[in-house]
Amino acid sequence: MEHILPWLALKNVSGVGNHLYKRLMDRFHSPEQVFDAPKFELMTVPGINERIADAIKGYVFPDSLNQEIDLARRRQIRIITCADPEYPPLLQHIPDPPPVLYVKGVLSGTDVSVAVVGSRNASRYGISMARRLSRDLAARGLSIVSGMARGVDTAAHEGALSGGGRTFAVLGCGLGIVYPPENQRLYHQIIETGAVISEFPVLEEPNAYNFPARNRIIAGMTLGTIVVEAAKRSGSLITARLAAEQGREVFAVPGSVDSARSVGVHNLLKQGAKLVAGADDVIEEFYQFQPPARPAGGSAEMPAGKEPAPPPDLSPEETLVLDALDAYPAHIDDLSRQTGMDVVRLSIILLNLELKGMASQHPGKYFTVRGEKN
Repeated sequence: MEHILPWLALKNVSGVGNHLYKRLMDRFHSPEQVFDAPKFELMTVPGINERIADAIKGYVFPDSLNQEIDLARRRQIRIITCADPEYPPLLQHIPDPPPVLYVKGVLSGTDVSVAVVGSRNASRYGISMARRLSRDLAARGLSIVSGMARGVDTAAHEGALSGGGRTFAVLGCGLGIVYPPENQRLYHQIIETGAVISEFPVLEEPNAYNFPARNRIIAGMTLGTIVVEAAKRSGSLITARLAAEQGREVFAVPGSVDSARSVGVHNLLKQGAKLVAGADDVIEEFYQFQPPARPAGGSAEMPAGKEPAPPPDLSPEETLVLDALDAYPAHIDDLSRQTGMDVVRLSIILLNLELKGMASQHPGKYFTVRGEKN
């Protein structure tokens, strides 16, 4: 992981936060080129003043960075960068993506994920709904992202695992610490098929100020966020707000009007969040799937000698994306440039085409047309 050193170094430069880091990457493409750039070029990047440019030019790589890399290696924790194919593609498109992620388990850039979050002090109803929703969504092929906190988060991870799906836990501490400690077993169950993820150093404690930053990752790597029980000032509402700001969907599970745990959720519904009573309410928001038409007479079987029903009609957006696909794999970023669609919307359209049997997804977020195009 020696190539990680300059990525960690730039992250440690005084004054370089995630917003500035992204602007520097957009301009120079790698940390090495940032450190090599003349001071006057650094100062052409918005937000880089003379003090920060001097801090970059004068930065000396401390031994602690090599020690951090060695510690991660010994703990079997991988450090990936935003240039890595494993890095969640949707996360790259938020205003302040973490330049590096610590990962333990299996992370794939091809996962299509939704977040399920809610109260730590959840009711029996909230736990049951989080578990059932996550199980049913996982069984339909969606990965579940949450924060491994007590209550709804834990139930969401458990539900996804029981549904045979993948789940990802984004922690507000380093991966060398299991928090809350009673989730030790769940931590290891998650990494068998999914992953635990953090932007914080391996031994970073679960400080309160880490959790809003953690929440932006949960919202940023998913197509939408489902809130199951949230009090008026719940941290889950931060995740929902960030999801909305990032252009992602916000869903809310209604609860009792007499419960303080439901006040935040009901406020989300008043603000336009989509009401969720079951997995289909989420699925239909992402997939405009139309089943093949049945033959006349209502029989589900095709009469002998008849051709299968034609595929469902395509929307103009689906037609545009299908026209861009070929038998040769195309990366989602190339498809985004070709179609002019942002990656979030393009991901939804590609999923629609997969469900209609007209496109195939391959490792590394590559796509091909399935069969012959009309």
